[in-house]
Amino acid sequence: MVKEAKEEPKKLKDEEREAFWHSTSHVLADAVKRLWPSVKLGIGPAIKEGFYYDFDRKEPFTAEDLVKIEIEMKKIVKENLKFEQVKMPRKEAEASLKKGGEKYKLDLLTEIPDKEVSFYKHGEFIDLCKGPVIRYTSQIKAIKLLTTSTAYWKGDSNKPVLHRIYGISFPSQKELDEYLVRQEEIKKRAHKKIGQELELFFFDETAPGMAYWLPKGLVIYNTLLDFWRTEHNKRGYHETKTPLLNKKELYETSGHWQHYLENMFIIKTKEDETYCLKPMNCPNAMIIYKLRPRSYRELPLRLSDADAIHRSELSGTLSGLFRVREFQQDDAHIFIKESQIEEEYKRIFEIVEKFYSVFNLGYSFRLGTRPKEFMGDSKVWDKAEKILKKILESSGKKFIIGEGEGAFYGPKIDILMKDSLDREWQMGTIQLDFQLPQRFNLKYVDDDGREKTPVIIHRVIYGSLERFIGILIENYAGALPIWISPVQVRILPIADRHATYAEKVKKELDDSGIRVEADNSQSTTEYKIRDASLQKIPFMIVVGDKEEQNNTVAVRTREDSKVKYGVPLKDFVKEVQKLIKEKK
Repeated sequence: MVKEAKEEPKKLKDEEREAFWHSTSHVLADAVKRLWPSVKLGIGPAIKEGFYYDFDRKEPFTAEDLVKIEIEMKKIVKENLKFEQVKMPRKEAEASLKKGGEKYKLDLLTEIPDKEVSFYKHGEFIDLCKGPVIRYTSQIKAIKLLTTSTAYWKGDSNKPVLHRIYGISFPSQKELDEYLVRQEEIKKRAHKKIGQELELFFFDETAPGMAYWLPKGLVIYNTLLDFWRTEHNKRGYHETKTPLLNKKELYETSGHWQHYLENMFIIKTKEDETYCLKPMNCPNAMIIYKLRPRSYRELPLRLSDADAIHRSELSGTLSGLFRVREFQQDDAHIFIKESQIEEEYKRIFEIVEKFYSVFNLGYSFRLGTRPKEFMGDSKVWDKAEKILKKILESSGKKFIIGEGEGAFYGPKIDILMKDSLDREWQMGTIQLDFQLPQRFNLKYVDDDGREKTPVIIHRVIYGSLERFIGILIENYAGALPIWISPVQVRILPIADRHATYAEKVKKELDDSGIRVEADNSQSTTEYKIRDASLQKIPFMIVVGDKEEQNNTVAVRTREDSKVKYGVPLKDFVKEVQKLIKEKK
């Protein structure tokens, strides 16, 4: 008898995930209310990966509580309850929420201008919600509650602390299993863990959100910056260095004081002057441009800057190298005529391709349009957005629209990169700015002898060096490409009598520009090999009697346990140099 093939569950499309995960957050809230009826509800949105719900409860949720809630959620799923929209007149909605004592929902209601308020109901549970949601609870085939945390109501530290539960759900158990396996792989690759194991960097409570870079980590940092400098020098960029402390007046002129103050570190001097730790480089680039009169012959003027910048991020948002308070960007500000915009963007796209292809990283673009809080004339914004959309369409690269995600002074093209675990990251950004040149009264004399205002392109390619390195560590699970590996070769002498030959080999590698170290410990060769492998060193060369007699080395790589014996030292040096030069 032939068994009928079981149909594979349909996977969610990107646009369906929000409804699916948001609906599961309703099921979570229902389960919590069934188990603890006195708990008050906060919000329960779908997020980038899964969902969460905030609850007002005296005690934090324990691991045992999460197990109970998950069991209750599965019961609700089995009940096959239909999600139904319920619309109430505003006064009725208010009365209903007051009756239930849902003070946080009442707070949310004050932000809804509609006369008729939308709720969604399944079974006896009802929640303030505009949707979208799925049709039935039974569509949720697999649920996993992941973690708990605390969060201020509406992110305001002056408001109550709520208890947050994070979760994930899928239309099939298979997808959940795949997700959990992937999460385990992500844990193994955690950059903070690998960073300490390989002695690259660490964090200390005396400087939250600011990394201590150790010698090996700084090799990675500086190698990336050296590559950046080399490639930008070829393309007509001029590197600058500007003050880290600036008077607040600079940021009042740029508009950052009005639009970005909450993210800035403010310092009061003894003379009662207000200074700011530099949160970005653009206002300083304007000061450099204004140093002297400019001619159209100087444009495009490409000023680059890799200074440290500081942003006052909330402590709860800090996340290893991914979100920090001190970081460096591979920044540049390009002053151009309006007629040069398209050509300059093409040049920048070439740099993007160069930098990302070196790491074999796929990427796409996102067009960020005018935000609610913007600066300048909306007609100028419309023109800038139209220009960027045309540039993107002609680039042949995949792109999406991020409505309202532009900078306050101009629309932007963000670089979205996917790593080896299929996670998407926003990396660099290329912003088109008509506003700051006007605010700083920047001018150039055109070929007709008239003064005109330049346009500025703000751009970073890596983005934050800290974040880029964190992503690279996780992408490669610490086994970085040889050209940026802190140690490229480790020499393993078999016995003490081989130390002299090991030193000779080390000197030749050193003189050839290869980063090398020798393990002269008393450990066994097997232990030395294991340690070098754990340190993710690309090449290990073992030297003993035969190697010393023949001026050769025995070579093994971190990817392959097979040993190549009798490799002439000069040949090995050439091979490593070639790999470094080609950035393999």
